[in-house]
Amino acid sequence: MMNALAVVADWKPRQSANQNSRAVQPRLDRGFVEHRLITMRRAVGQLVGVGSLDRERLEIDPAIGLVLERILALLVELAVAINNHVLESVLGEVPQKSADSFGAAEKAGMIDAELATALVPPEGPHNVLLQLYMDTEPEEVAAVVSAATSGYEEYVQQVTRWIEANASA
Repeated sequence: MMNALAVVADWKPRQSANQNSRAVQPRLDRGFVEHRLITMRRAVGQLVGVGSLDRERLEIDPAIGLVLERILALLVELAVAINNHVLESVLGEVPQKSADSFGAAEKAGMIDAELATALVPPEGPHNVLLQLYMDTEPEEVAAVVSAATSGYEEYVQQVTRWIEANASA
């Protein structure tokens, strides 16, 4: 049985050649998106249930930072996989940079502009910010986790609405 993370990491759009040897745009795979949304809902639930993230908690339980960083990294990986799949299927193109997939998802109508901006903080991805703050400003960890939780919770809702409105079963 294939590891689920390997599926996300190794996903490439399906391409087949027609008689003229041109690539055929892949069809939107609703199951691909929905399975990743299920994992994202669970990951967001883990973030919601983590409890207090004050300096004392982080000092007593340093492993919590590693767990949070991995959850945040997973969320961005899954969102980018969804974005790229939808963009390839709908627009026939995929952005070169992962962060650009959120702006492209907004242009495709999948998420709104405010959310696209929130999911790509100018300082860097949420998981990277968390790593930096764990070492330098632990009092900022809770704010990073809260922002990411809110953003990905909203991402799941908006993508769910979009997929229900735009993808056939």
